Amino acid sequence: MSILFIADLHLSEQEPAITAGFLRFLREEAIHAERLYILGDFFDYWIGDDDPNPLHTKVAHALNELKQKGISCYFIHGNRDFLLGSCFAKESGLILLPQENVLELYGKRILILHGDTLCTDDIGYQQYRKRVHTPWIQRLFLLLPLFIRLKIAAKMRAGSQYANTQKSESIMDVNQQTVIEHFEKHQADWMIHGHTHRPAIHDLQIDNKAVHRGVLGAWHHHGSMFKVTETSIELISFPF
Repeated sequence: MSILFIADLHLSEQEPAITAGFLRFLREEAIHAERLYILGDFFDYWIGDDDPNPLHTKVAHALNELKQKGISCYFIHGNRDFLLGSCFAKESGLILLPQENVLELYGKRILILHGDTLCTDDIGYQQYRKRVHTPWIQRLFLLLPLFIRLKIAAKMRAGSQYANTQKSESIMDVNQQTVIEHFEKHQADWMIHGHTHRPAIHDLQIDNKAVHRGVLGAWHHHGSMFKVTETSIELISFPF
């Protein structure tokens, strides 16, 4: 049996091919797995579980079908869908996890996270992240009418896209010392994350121990997953 990890699908009504690819992935790949972990930015934005977007209902139904077949699905919030809550989790059958979680798989300790907290060189983003994760700000935002939340989300996405064009590629990647600190903190053998959209497996030596950092790709033109089995950990790209 395999355990699968995906991230950064950025599902939206504007990208039906990605949604179709994800639903096909559930039917043809995840159906054969033991578990599925979604490591954030599953949706391109999330303004609250009360958003009646039909895409959310379609995705929740598909995930729930997977759960009914005995395949557990887990979710770690990303920087785009950090407001995804317990109502959608109940509807879809998702199990919500903390932002950092360690799995014991086949004798390996694997740290999973979205990955944005590793990008500590991007000081402006980390300050923004701290603000939007403030509980009272989140509660206040969710009390606003839906149409206002939609406008705010659109403005924030546009602002984020513009800000990223003004930043160097290195600033938006992980900070190596922060990565090492996470490995040491969790005594992990592997780390799997998304966020940076730079799929790769990086080999490191920390205190004379070989460890590995796996980065998932974004689902722009094809899918990306890590498949973990008893004998291997593979980064796999596949067509929608």
